[in-house]
Amino acid sequence: MTIELADYETGAKYKGDYDADLAALQQRLAKIQVAHILHDRRSVVLLEGWGAAGKGGIIKRMTADWDPRYYQVHPISAPTPIERDHHFLWRFWTRLPAGRNIAVFDRSWYGRVLVERVEGFCSKKEWKRAYDEINAFERQQIEAGTNIVKLFVHITQETQDEQLAQRLDTPWKRWKTGVDDYRNRARRADYLDAMHAMFRKTDSKRAPWDVIDNNHRKAGRIAALTKVADRLEAAVPMDFPAADPAVVDLARKAFDYRPAKD
Repeated sequence: MTIELADYETGAKYKGDYDADLAALQQRLAKIQVAHILHDRRSVVLLEGWGAAGKGGIIKRMTADWDPRYYQVHPISAPTPIERDHHFLWRFWTRLPAGRNIAVFDRSWYGRVLVERVEGFCSKKEWKRAYDEINAFERQQIEAGTNIVKLFVHITQETQDEQLAQRLDTPWKRWKTGVDDYRNRARRADYLDAMHAMFRKTDSKRAPWDVIDNNHRKAGRIAALTKVADRLEAAVPMDFPAADPAVVDLARKAFDYRPAKD
């Protein structure tokens, strides 16, 4: 199915009880992380999207109840000189999760076919070759047992402008914006072409793209966390072990423990 970003621009408000539904999703995600730990699974959750689209807000809420020992957030920016001396995927290999862990990428290897393509940071030959390289890279991870969830966080130009203005007007948010935002903004049409090409070339059955309409922040966050939970829950066993009888016996001796009723 062809992905058209124009289909994700309604910005409809969230109709449910946002705080209650967010808390329930965070608890569900916490259990999913525990399932990773217990069953020695590993997953990647990557977020791409426009500048000021709200990726960080989604990540903040997604990881709120996770054990920090078993997940990592990787904010991806321009490659270092050492990273530029390697194949573009090298720096992502080094950030892939170990067993029992979830790695979250705030931007990802798709920079090669987005910002690097549009801004001319790589050659046409390089970014055109990258589609096959990315598909092979993701296929290797999946076949090795890594689950991959890919979210694209979409906002309209109007919403982006509102967010950029808010960052300028809020002293403690000003660090989050700079000249790059306006350089990229001026080339929105070129980015749209690159994004739609990316979807056509890399939206696969085993590693599909999910687009999040984040023009209304609360609705977008609930949609994003729901999608991540659905994708991960389908790939990780969600059964939890019974209490160890030896430990139960020790608890009884230590403080007269009595098992709670279900």
